[in-house]
Amino acid sequence: MNARRAVFFDRDGTLMEEVNYCSDPALVKVFPGVAAALDDLRAARFAIVVVTNQSGIGRGLFTDEQYQAVHAEFLRQIGAGRIDASYYCPDAPGAPSVCRKPEPGMLLEAARDLALDLKSCWMVGDKAADIECGHRVGARTVLVRTGYGAEQQCAADYCASDAGEAAEIILATAQKPPGNPM
Repeated sequence: MNARRAVFFDRDGTLMEEVNYCSDPALVKVFPGVAAALDDLRAARFAIVVVTNQSGIGRGLFTDEQYQAVHAEFLRQIGAGRIDASYYCPDAPGAPSVCRKPEPGMLLEAARDLALDLKSCWMVGDKAADIECGHRVGARTVLVRTGYGAEQQCAADYCASDAGEAAEIILATAQKPPGNPM
């Protein structure tokens, strides 16, 4: 089997503006530069995977159908062909869950579905739970300072102002030969 590498992205606060429990497609606003950043990563042969906690479903704040409508608008704004796969976890905090970040269930499922080598992957997000999730599977991590990122204290491998800068970090790091930090 030929394992691939991927960049996992949190959605809300990382690729699109944070809207608490977004249930209305009219509120979706993808951050400037995201499409170009995804194109650059895809050109470097990274799969792009969205992994998002959606506890509003588990809390009864919106339905699965509302989530699907919001996600469809997100994908429309991103542009066709930029996302290889999307996974979401509807579980509320405190409920038993294998998929709610920081649990790695969504990343493990994507690795099975897409034949990914998790040690060659990256996790980009705006919360400590995103970073911990990436670390749990051996991926490198980037905390973005959009969304909740400015308030987070965590042990990310890198910090970036936004998803565009995160992509630049990933591409610069991926081009370095192994064992050569400079």
